[in-house]
Amino acid sequence: MSYVHSHNGSDLNRTQDAQCKMTNKKPGCFFPFFPCLYPLDSDDLTTKRHSDDIDKWLQGEKMEFVKTHRLLLLGAGESGKSTVIKQMQLIHGEKFSEGLRRQRRDDIRNNLLEAIASIVRAMGSIEPPVQLDSAEHETMAKWVVEYATKQGFDYPSEFYQYTKVLWKDRGVQATFERSNEYQLIDSAKYFLDRVDEISRDDYRPTDQDILRCRVLTTGISEINFQVEDAKFQIIDVGGQRDERRKWFMCFNDVTAIIFITACSSYNMVLREDPTKNRLIESLELFKRVWKSKFLGHISVILFLNKQDLFREKILSGRSKLEDYFPSYTNFKSEKLEPNEHPEINKAKQFIKLQFEKISMTSNRTVDHRFFSHYTCAVDTENIKRVFDACREVVQIKNLLDYDLI
Repeated sequence: MSYVHSHNGSDLNRTQDAQCKMTNKKPGCFFPFFPCLYPLDSDDLTTKRHSDDIDKWLQGEKMEFVKTHRLLLLGAGESGKSTVIKQMQLIHGEKFSEGLRRQRRDDIRNNLLEAIASIVRAMGSIEPPVQLDSAEHETMAKWVVEYATKQGFDYPSEFYQYTKVLWKDRGVQATFERSNEYQLIDSAKYFLDRVDEISRDDYRPTDQDILRCRVLTTGISEINFQVEDAKFQIIDVGGQRDERRKWFMCFNDVTAIIFITACSSYNMVLREDPTKNRLIESLELFKRVWKSKFLGHISVILFLNKQDLFREKILSGRSKLEDYFPSYTNFKSEKLEPNEHPEINKAKQFIKLQFEKISMTSNRTVDHRFFSHYTCAVDTENIKRVFDACREVVQIKNLLDYDLI
């Protein structure tokens, strides 16, 4: 993985200064705008070689810029953008370093604490409220909420013991099943099922642990990699509302937009706005991106993400899609996927259609096209297949833009 460097133009200024000196150094120059008629001395030759080297370097930088496919990841918060970036690093870049694994070990323990604390806190606030199994469990829960959430908490052995016991509590399990009624990270169950492993002093996060680790994205991050002869730069911008003002900083020279939506969020509300359904927010955001005057010449690739969680919710029957999108009741899927559960197939097609309808509200052009893929960002093989399918679209667009075909 490589990094992008910025240049402030100082080399160009030095070149221009050097060229001015070359045209004015010797007596006998007719005007400062005409080259000197006297032969160049060694200093002039050195300056000219330096100028030529800078010109060649700038030309090389321009060619590298032209040959690089820039993909901008957009989407609402917690849709899975950062996980896609991590997958690209695993598949096409450097593997996760030991330093990163140590850092993510601490983040994963924070995720574990956040998960159990969120569930315990929610037990008394959801309607109807839920009770723990015993007074002993009440004491453990109080310790987690009041002590473990303090700044500087160092994760003693009691924390893991209490978390393991509480996670088996029937009240905690019942509250977990109602997680759409409060804010809970998607990886809660994954990490709570692995308390023993995470508690070990020699715990070393696996690739899957790192992929599922939740760390809030702020600012702009990017990854650069090469697939065969093609170079790619993927830019990830935070999806929370207060981060979206930075999106416009990244619109220049973008080859394509990858818009990511979490299908499993159909029954959830925003972390930053508890009155707003997450999937509706994603649809409205997609509409603004699709109709943006700055992006009218750019194709949009939709990732219908978190298919694993989406499938679990639909099949469980606890959160019915029609309760949040009433038009689903009379929806009939025209396309049947082989070996897919009929209800899953119908639900997938319905959500995909909501985005397709938006893409049809303005004229599609050769440059402004809509593509969609079903994804599970924590599944490395799935993301590899989907990205391979996107590559041809992206590369053809880049070649057309720069008159290379």
